[in-house]
Amino acid sequence: MNPLYNTGIHLYGGAVRFLGSLGHRKAGLMTRGQRSTMEALRRFDAESPEGAERIWIHAASLGEFEQGRPLIEWLRRERPGARILLSFFSPSGYEVRKNFVAADCVVYLPFDTPRAAREFVAMARPSIAVFVKYEFWGNYLTALSRARVPVYIISAIFREGQIFFRPYGGMFRRMLGCFTRIFVQDNKSLTLLRGIGVDPERVTVAGDTRFDRVTDTLRSARQVPEVEEWLDATGGRDRFTLVAGSSWGPDEDVYFPWLASHPEVRAIVAPHEFDAQRLEAMRNRLGADVTLLHSELRNTAPERVAAARYLIIDCFGLLASLYRFASMAYVGGGFGVGIHSVTEAAVFSVPVIFGPNYGKFREAHGLIAAGGAFSVDSPRTFDTIATRMIKDTGRRDDTGEAAGKYIADNVGATETITSIIFQP
Repeated sequence: MNPLYNTGIHLYGGAVRFLGSLGHRKAGLMTRGQRSTMEALRRFDAESPEGAERIWIHAASLGEFEQGRPLIEWLRRERPGARILLSFFSPSGYEVRKNFVAADCVVYLPFDTPRAAREFVAMARPSIAVFVKYEFWGNYLTALSRARVPVYIISAIFREGQIFFRPYGGMFRRMLGCFTRIFVQDNKSLTLLRGIGVDPERVTVAGDTRFDRVTDTLRSARQVPEVEEWLDATGGRDRFTLVAGSSWGPDEDVYFPWLASHPEVRAIVAPHEFDAQRLEAMRNRLGADVTLLHSELRNTAPERVAAARYLIIDCFGLLASLYRFASMAYVGGGFGVGIHSVTEAAVFSVPVIFGPNYGKFREAHGLIAAGGAFSVDSPRTFDTIATRMIKDTGRRDDTGEAAGKYIADNVGATETITSIIFQP
């Protein structure tokens, strides 16, 4: 790779290690996790039968993992003899899914230095490598290419402002040449790639695998009896319930005032990140006497449970199943770098609301165009839309139906991808 690229990677890695030494939580997790990667790969290599198909799937974080998950589950079902290596770059993916049972080995991906890439590929010995959505690591792609490993990227989406389409983006354009096939979400991405000389025969418009994933969630939503008991104790299933997922502080500045002015509404709030200090601040802001944590439900007196209007989810893994209890969903992140998964909520045929920073998310644009979602930019606009959803049940039902239909109309990406990669 370009010496400037390699220097940047080395500097980035050094900065992460330095922050980790100072006690930065995420940097520390990444640094310690990467140290254990090669030992995990040695075990993966030793435990893999000779001649077994080895499939490496890499996701940057938890959101990308959910896009790769339908492929992993298809492999487990259709190619049970395959050995699956799953890697993450971010702690927010690895720490949640490090024990994912459908993968044979889960590791942190070391920083993309030439040496680390060579050693990783040499030890993993993948038959096939699949990167999810946004992952373009030049040294890993080069090492895979030199080892003659077929490489794919799935659920990719390209936009005009990306570095591939800039005059100075030649190095990144060359990375695209390392992929055996590029599976994109939409025709616009195909057109952009064709415009920079990518052979359209190497690009397939397959759609987004997240639609397949959330459809699976709809069919097999996890039972959460303690939450169902709280719903029954606080007015039954017909009471208007807001489910706010992946919530950040700026999101709460938008919908908390509305909750305070609508005592007839109850809410389930799943913060994107939580620690004791944040949970306590949320409880105090909502009202300590009417707020419970999910972890408290089993050990709280029935009368206290019945008095709670708000339930804060202080664990991972429940959110995707909780949206089915929503009369209306709010998806967080839209007042920061970008919204979280709107498809997880929409699949349950409920109206979806999110903040203004959704420009990079095709599914958000699609939901709005289909009439199943709204974007808000202030507490006032949230109040207008959310209050309308309470008062006009016909409008709410129509919006929810449109959201569910949009999801149903977009399934099938996993079938397209697997039929090409693993064609008989």
